[in-house]
Amino acid sequence: MTLRQSLATGLPVHVVTRPENTQVQRTCATADVPVTLINSGGTGDSIAAGVSATASWNGWLIHLADMPFVSSQLILLVAGGLQSAEISRPYWQQTPGHPVGFSLAMRGALQQLSGDQGARQLLHAHSVLRIETDSPLSIVDIDLPSQLCRAASDRNSHAAS
Repeated sequence: MTLRQSLATGLPVHVVTRPENTQVQRTCATADVPVTLINSGGTGDSIAAGVSATASWNGWLIHLADMPFVSSQLILLVAGGLQSAEISRPYWQQTPGHPVGFSLAMRGALQQLSGDQGARQLLHAHSVLRIETDSPLSIVDIDLPSQLCRAASDRNSHAAS
């Protein structure tokens, strides 16, 4: 679902994953999405590898694969925020969500990331354009199959209200 929502935006998509994650690789191959394989020491390493593989891009939306309910509309709102800010991020109430957008000006800093802190240090060192959302789906991550069923049910009840 995460890949489907990302592709629905019409924006270019590039996936970073581990070499042993063959299911993701097959899914990306079927969708003609380029993949960077990395035995990552953490999210920072993965971000740096992905940005280096797409260094000609004008910006990046870092979106975690375990957040399948982020809508393509929200992805586009975060991307649009990069027209006026170096970093943009959705917030539901006071909670930061995903994806996190980074402008071209952040390329060098993104390429220098390492470890398991991801881009957290950049978020603390720079101002972030807050994209307010009325949907908690930008903060829902799925770590277990049972969570996927529960989150899908919550998503459907949220859409009905």
